[in-house]
Amino acid sequence: MGRYLMALDQGTTSSRCIIFDRHGAVCAKVQREFGQIFPQDGWVEHDATEIWASQMGVAVEAMQSMGISASDIAGIGITNQRETVVVWEKETGRPICNAIVWQCRRTAAACDRLKAEGLEAMIRERTGLLIDPYFSATKLQWILDHVEGARERAARGELLFGTVDSWLIYRLTGGKVHATDPSNAARTMLFNIHTLSWDEELLRLFRIPSCMLPKVLPSSGVFGYTDPRLFGGSIPIAGVAGDQQAALFGQCCFAAGDAKNTYGTGGFLLMNTGTRPILSEKGLLSTVGWQIGREVNYVTEGSVFVCGAVIQWLRDGLGLLKNAADSERMATKVSDSAGVYLVPAFVGLGAPYWDAYARGGIQGLTRATTKYHIVRAALESMAYQTADVLLTIQKETGVPLSALRVDGGASANNFLLQFQSDILGLPLVRPACVETTAWGAATLAGLAVGLYSGTDELRREWAVDRDFQPHMSAEERDMLLAGWHRAVERTLGWAKDRG
Repeated sequence: MGRYLMALDQGTTSSRCIIFDRHGAVCAKVQREFGQIFPQDGWVEHDATEIWASQMGVAVEAMQSMGISASDIAGIGITNQRETVVVWEKETGRPICNAIVWQCRRTAAACDRLKAEGLEAMIRERTGLLIDPYFSATKLQWILDHVEGARERAARGELLFGTVDSWLIYRLTGGKVHATDPSNAARTMLFNIHTLSWDEELLRLFRIPSCMLPKVLPSSGVFGYTDPRLFGGSIPIAGVAGDQQAALFGQCCFAAGDAKNTYGTGGFLLMNTGTRPILSEKGLLSTVGWQIGREVNYVTEGSVFVCGAVIQWLRDGLGLLKNAADSERMATKVSDSAGVYLVPAFVGLGAPYWDAYARGGIQGLTRATTKYHIVRAALESMAYQTADVLLTIQKETGVPLSALRVDGGASANNFLLQFQSDILGLPLVRPACVETTAWGAATLAGLAVGLYSGTDELRREWAVDRDFQPHMSAEERDMLLAGWHRAVERTLGWAKDRG
């Protein structure tokens, strides 16, 4: 057996490969950004071929940097941006159009029609999800309806559908395996989280041929083997999980009540609810965390559509930052945001609002406002959105948290984490290895190939880098949150009101 685990971390803005040793030490890490396509207001697309090329490129580069071969890799774990839809030709592997990204809001009207038809309760009960453009079903339906000949070709069995994990598995195995895991299947709005199978009634509702769908396999297990031409030998693909579930697993949140928040492109707060789903009445999602053998762990999730992406916008859209790390320095140039609130509803708002028509806004501007106040307000918006989600989760589950584990690129920002601790009134714990998403995928693979005896061994490998304790008074916290909620109210329904 090889000594290393490879994680392919396919994110919304970049593809990464991280190679770990069995103790979680990062031995190689390579990252490559790829293009973001915005054809219309609220539309977001990716070139799936570019995703594949960038992911393959970083994997080869990581191995070359270490001077290792395929035989040195015990297994590959895949973790991926969820809900993004790829449709490709079964025979050639060519995508028939750009991938429609999870952030894309083009199907908002279609979702409104489903709600008007009274289907939300049925869909929520079966899938644990709300009707929203975020999820895959209406995106796939849109492709079949709008790409010339797609629906007819799909019915003839010529086309395959997958989330990004399935697309990578298909390409890595040379077209031999078309599969996914329950954590990704559960994000499509086509998967019954109770029976752990594709739901025939939902497939009929969205007019999706079942022959397009990938086979659903446990998150930890051998899905297939890489085409030997790719890495000079075959490597087992042995772990697959959507990025947020992988991060929860990588944070060793194995017990019911354990929770983590990831500050990535979006923000995602997940709590392990054990072996049964808790269906939400307050805008949360109930979804599959992972499946190992026959045991399934469920999670409750609150999703924030724009989290770290607001920093990318400050850098690329406004030119206020040279790099993301500048945000912490600039935010601390001022003692507070001077009443400025930035609501980054660029593609609508997720939990607990679920408003596809919300759009971003900056409230409280005066002549005294500087770029430093705006940068600080952008960082604070990440904490406020997380607070909205956590408060909802605690009300819904009745489970009080003693601490929140954090990860993701922006968790390196000490200002953000201290403000988050203050606005939650809760300790935050940052692990020594912040690459928890990739580590989660890698360890799912490691369990499958026998590199670890079980989750107890993984717990022993987890270590703390730093914790953050709250210092803000309850009065100040309540005042700041009240201002935030006033600002949010002014963004709701903006695109719809615009006509």
